[in-house]
Amino acid sequence: MAKYLVQVIVMGVQVVGRAFARALQQEFAASQAAAQARSRAGQQSAAASSITGMSLQEAQQILNVSALNPEEIQKSYEHLFKVNDKSVGGSFYLQSKVVRAKERLEEELSIQKTDETQKNTET
Repeated sequence: MAKYLVQVIVMGVQVVGRAFARALQQEFAASQAAAQARSRAGQQSAAASSITGMSLQEAQQILNVSALNPEEIQKSYEHLFKVNDKSVGGSFYLQSKVVRAKERLEEELSIQKTDETQKNTET
């Protein structure tokens, strides 16, 4: 009698274990697919941050812009570039930071533009 009871318990554990493993594999696959869909733009933005050596938030703070508006970025860039010109007593270091911030924000704008075109072509 005990032998049969042990066999039933072992079979039950095997069935539950297989079902749990299958459910875990399905959940993992779904999680990976969702993460890939969300992180396309995130990966590009992170790559741009590592290339320019500046985060998006830092670039926005340097140029004092809150939104990614090309006109606002250009206006702020021109003003800060002129103010920090070495010939008027400015700092070359700060001027270079302004240039790098503009480059970083332009890179982010191009990333957003390519993401929008990809979304439009997918639909």
